[in-house]
Amino acid sequence: MSDTPFAVALELDADGAHPAAPSVSGPRSPRRATARAQTAERFGFTAVTFDDAPLPAGDVARLDAVQRAAFAAAVTSAIGLVPVAHVAYSEPFHVATQLASLDWASNGRAGWIAAASGTAAEAAAYGREALSDDELRRERDDVIEVARLLWDSWEDDAVIQDASTGRYLDADRLHYVDFEGASFSVKGPLITPRPPQGQLVVVAPAGTAGADVALVSGADIAEIADAAARARAGGAARVWAEVEVVLDARGVSAARRLDALGPWPGSGRLRYEGDAPGLVALLSGLAGAGSTAAASASSVDGVRLRVAELDVDLEELGRAVLPVLRDRIGFRSPRPGGTLRGALGLERPASRYASAPVRATVKELA
Repeated sequence: MSDTPFAVALELDADGAHPAAPSVSGPRSPRRATARAQTAERFGFTAVTFDDAPLPAGDVARLDAVQRAAFAAAVTSAIGLVPVAHVAYSEPFHVATQLASLDWASNGRAGWIAAASGTAAEAAAYGREALSDDELRRERDDVIEVARLLWDSWEDDAVIQDASTGRYLDADRLHYVDFEGASFSVKGPLITPRPPQGQLVVVAPAGTAGADVALVSGADIAEIADAAARARAGGAARVWAEVEVVLDARGVSAARRLDALGPWPGSGRLRYEGDAPGLVALLSGLAGAGSTAAASASSVDGVRLRVAELDVDLEELGRAVLPVLRDRIGFRSPRPGGTLRGALGLERPASRYASAPVRATVKELA
């Protein structure tokens, strides 16, 4: 096994990954998502993720994923909060600011799933042209890069709050970001002080430049192992596998539950149907438990679970899966007051500008 802590994240969007999951709270209810985040924290999950779409479904009002994560930040203290924020038609400066604010609201427990979608309908809603796959990849890479520059634009000790001199900040520790991408430009610094983690944990599909965690998918363990090995060869610091789950629960088998729910279209992700011990065995295998050092490159550092019905499978995971993983692979739950980077075994990076020559003055920033 790797010394890297194994992460178990849970997707909290809607009421479950199955399209027929019973809705008990309306679409993307922040109150319901908050209650589920509290439940997931109580059971000891590493993080919860909040999915999102660039456009609302129909005319249904909603809060976006970052806002829902902010609701959860106020009533949790240990679990990581990782929302989707789309990059194709959003203002990169605003995305970086919102995510930095979430990290402050959660005391360093925020992450970001950097998503890129550019359908014709989405482009039309923003008055833009649809983007090709290559353009979307380039846009995501550019937005991640500029977000990281902006998060570093305030050094950690830039805010001094010196009442005797009337100075709130030391302008010598603010740095001017001048970024020119393929489709946008950004000039800093950010309007928010450097996040508590320094840099938020960035999660994105494998092959995305600048991501801390690479998400990989595969129909079976062999495909996931191959994708994980390629992600590590590409420089990924951490690799998470996407896994869909439906468990035996409340005296009903997974097969019977699926029969009642109806068809669950394939997504290309590994799907597990069965009892809790079988899922423990699967996750232990993905984590490389008992593997040789040579096989460690093809294991993963964590999983993101997408369960069929949140109000059923969440309870079963917390009761019968996570406790056994603690004994089987040394799974550790995050501690109150800790950061998401700490829970994943990632160091807090220093600002890239900390030793750079001063590039901004109060007059220049005015």
